[in-house]
Amino acid sequence: SAQLGVLFTLLVQYPNALMVWGFVIITIFLLVGYLGAKLLPGNPPIFFMEVPPLRLPTFSNIIIKTYARIVWYLKEVLPLFILASFILWVGQIIGLFNLLVWGLSYPIKLLGLPEKTAVAFIFGFFRRDFGAAGLYDMHKAGLFTVNQLTIAIISMTLFPACIAQGLMMVKERGKKMGVAIFIFCITAAFIVGFSTNLTFILFKIHL
Repeated sequence: SAQLGVLFTLLVQYPNALMVWGFVIITIFLLVGYLGAKLLPGNPPIFFMEVPPLRLPTFSNIIIKTYARIVWYLKEVLPLFILASFILWVGQIIGLFNLLVWGLSYPIKLLGLPEKTAVAFIFGFFRRDFGAAGLYDMHKAGLFTVNQLTIAIISMTLFPACIAQGLMMVKERGKKMGVAIFIFCITAAFIVGFSTNLTFILFKIHL
């Protein structure tokens, strides 16, 4: 996605940080998949997919499918992004945004990150691309060490995409399951970020 492109732009300057990020993310995916298979066992699906022969696409099919996807996006996704932007705007006016920054500053400190990182994470909660841009601006301003940048990007990667995605999960999975997934992702992002910071400190790792 676009936000991952921004995050990669930051990491590619530091090969060691990029390797740590890749190792942590792959390990988390494998661990969650393994635990999910153990905690929620089920019968493996019997599914064989026949690969269709390659052929030139029909122009009319391209137009029809593109039109259908655009209509779906305008009806389903665009209103959610507008809602998220509106909530951000209202939150800044009434002071709710500053309250959220204050509340998030403590867990951000546990990750070993500057307090200002809370702003990027809150923006990322409403619009993920805003969060990635916030980390980019902080890095360019020299507010991160390489270790801190790595921790911030690991946590941002595992963080829920945005509130729009959360609303879509609630719509598709139901309120209980959608909220549970959202809370789990936020908790996992901070636990992994905290563990990474603790590992850096204990083993005196400097990227």
